[in-house]
Amino acid sequence: MSVSVALCTYNGARFIREQVLSICQQTRPPAEIVISDDASSDGCVEIARQTVDAFNNERSGGSMALRVLENTTPLRVTKNFEQAVRACSGDLIALSDQDDVWVPDRLERMVAEFERRPDLLLLHSDARLVDAQRRDLGQTLFHALEVKRIELERVHGGRAFDVLLRRNLVTGATTLFRRRLLGEALPFPAEWLHDEWLGIIASAIGRVDLLEDQLIEYRQHDTNQVGASRDAFVDKVRKAIGSRGDIHVKRAYKAELLLARLLELKEKVSAETIEKTRLKLQHQRYRAALPASRMARCVPMLREIMTGRYDRFGRGFRGIVRDFFEAP
Repeated sequence: MSVSVALCTYNGARFIREQVLSICQQTRPPAEIVISDDASSDGCVEIARQTVDAFNNERSGGSMALRVLENTTPLRVTKNFEQAVRACSGDLIALSDQDDVWVPDRLERMVAEFERRPDLLLLHSDARLVDAQRRDLGQTLFHALEVKRIELERVHGGRAFDVLLRRNLVTGATTLFRRRLLGEALPFPAEWLHDEWLGIIASAIGRVDLLEDQLIEYRQHDTNQVGASRDAFVDKVRKAIGSRGDIHVKRAYKAELLLARLLELKEKVSAETIEKTRLKLQHQRYRAALPASRMARCVPMLREIMTGRYDRFGRGFRGIVRDFFEAP
């Protein structure tokens, strides 16, 4: 099986060489790297080219293919990744950020899962969190996301859609998927991050799984576009009493977009999956419509609690607390 790497860049000169080199030096190297650059001004694309050229010059045998797409107007994260994956030709596509480092056998171990499991559509993994200098932060990605054992067991057991309908666990930097998934997932809605969209669509039509091993160094630094950190208790309290803003309206709209896409896919999606998505949308619309007064929220919240949808489609008790205490 051939592998393409979809690597998106934006002013990533500081770290791009290490990442590109870690991709080139995989024990099972990819067939190509496709870079989609979002109007960088720091020369990171040239650094990537030089890194691949140097690797090819030192390597005996075949060379690493590199294709570069350069945007004059920024597309932003989701659409930039869409452009990158559209240009990939491999049987499998690995998503890559510009600032991480892959462990040497990352692709070998993940590709083996796809070769062993024909039904597997998308696979992601845990990661080790490091700082800008690659010093261990003493956390893993799954720890930062507060992933529960029951969530892992459900994903392993073929119930990834149920898990991802509650919240996203798929981090693009750790993800490998079959290119044929793009037939159902494209185009990516701008309202969704590319990785959570690929994960939920893949889980709706096929098998999604994860590896609990840390297969990349996930670098955390001051210019991360999307990072990972575990909230301290004070941060959770701050969020619980903070302003609701339009976050629930946005989540409801994302659920609408998901339902619309799944309905377009017709027989590829089971009636049970469609019904779960409808219920998710109902839950998000309910949360978006909660009154400004905390006391006025009590009765509708009690009704929603009785349906069990806070547990099925949200963070359970945490969501209940937030919905009651959040400021208008």
